Amino acid sequence: MPSLLDRILEGRQIQQRRPWPRAVVGAHLWKFVANELAQGRLNLLGLWGEPSTVHMAIMEEGTAEIAIVSLDCPDHAYPSVGLHHPPALRLERAANDLFGLSAEGLPDTRPWLDHGNWGMRFPLGDRVSALPQPAPYRFLPVQGDGMHQIAVGPVHAGIIEPGHFRFTASGETVVRLEQRLGYAHKGIEGLMAGADLDRAVQLAGRVSGDSTVAYAYAFSKAAEAALELVVPDRAVWLRALLAELERLANHLGDIGAICNDASFALMHAHCSVLRESVLRAANTAFGHRLMRDVIVPGGVARDLNDEGKATIQATLDNIRLRFPALVELYDNTASLQDRTVDTGVLKPALARQYAAGGYVGRGSGRSFDARRTLAYPPYDGLRFEVPVLNEGDVNARVWIRVREVEQSLSLIDQMLDRLPKGPLRTPAGRQAEVREGMAVVEGFRGDVLVWLRLRDGRIERCHLRDPSWFQWPLLEAAIENNIVADFPLCNKSFNCSYSGQDL
Repeated sequence: MPSLLDRILEGRQIQQRRPWPRAVVGAHLWKFVANELAQGRLNLLGLWGEPSTVHMAIMEEGTAEIAIVSLDCPDHAYPSVGLHHPPALRLERAANDLFGLSAEGLPDTRPWLDHGNWGMRFPLGDRVSALPQPAPYRFLPVQGDGMHQIAVGPVHAGIIEPGHFRFTASGETVVRLEQRLGYAHKGIEGLMAGADLDRAVQLAGRVSGDSTVAYAYAFSKAAEAALELVVPDRAVWLRALLAELERLANHLGDIGAICNDASFALMHAHCSVLRESVLRAANTAFGHRLMRDVIVPGGVARDLNDEGKATIQATLDNIRLRFPALVELYDNTASLQDRTVDTGVLKPALARQYAAGGYVGRGSGRSFDARRTLAYPPYDGLRFEVPVLNEGDVNARVWIRVREVEQSLSLIDQMLDRLPKGPLRTPAGRQAEVREGMAVVEGFRGDVLVWLRLRDGRIERCHLRDPSWFQWPLLEAAIENNIVADFPLCNKSFNCSYSGQDL
């Protein structure tokens, strides 16, 4: 029996789009896909625009099959997906800001990335406009007696990215949180246009600094899919090693930072020391603390020598020695548990609706992990577990990180033991014809998606989707009915990326 995606794509598959098909559909089928998303039979992986086309990446819930559907909209309008499926709302608002594509029926037409500071409207579209600046941004109203608003940001205490949070509260209880992001917009998709692969992978690695490996990994896999490049085995394994080191460092940092926001600075100090040890090992092994610019299309730019391997192994041994005592300290500190248990609960139904990835989704019962579900090499030959909890609170998101630290330690051991010898990179030759490719890679926050089109070896269009697009709205839901003082704790337990969402 054909799957749901098979029926949608029947007779419409376009060649030279790898590794998943892309089909051009009409408005009727576009609306059908939107309805299937609303019914939960499909998951939304991404939605993005071009000057007169809108694309949507979808995954079938039961089979994990993936496809892209595209709708031509020469009049710059298309039926809204967000009208039926709220996870598409912000993506549709962003597509309108960048390309001037209007989602008909969209419940929220306020600009998302465009703060009125660009000097133009629709900068990536085919009708760049110098129309008057958008009207002042209006936050959603809340009805009720005794309500008051609290404005936080976009500038925050500490060295963090900018974002505005508008709380409506009744006393100390949060009734509504509304986010206003876009302050870190840097025009990555515009800068991508016309770039060669070497420049483009550098840009991809700078979308979100703490995920530079994940973005370079996803971009490179998408480019390789388009060009049908076979990556050498040693490079395949080194890429995964880089990804696990990035995951390990970020999870250790997050565990400590969450505890710090619950006024338990001792955990923060010890976890920061362990995180620092991973960053130093990465610098010794790969020449950069964040491992930036190591993954490139066709393979990797740096090899791992014996000194680097020994440094990584010593770092793992030290973490194994010290981390269990920190986990026990977390679990046995009643005042800390009082702050994290039953705080910031994300209901599993919402996690499923938004196809939330990473520790946000897995802390609320959604087991998707691209390393396991999509099983790309070398993970398809490695032993690891995907931890899943159903409680959905801050405590659950901490425990998912703890278990993933343990799994990353095991994975890195396996990679170091089985690392094959051989070349590091396959040259990417120039292809005159148009090529498209897409990739989904598991970053530390969740699944990172990159779709691109190449023409004569250069980027014609590239879209990069951070997991935070589907996690930020869930933070708004999770904070409701919590006290204002618990927002920093909830926020850090999500640890969404501002710049990754702001592109």
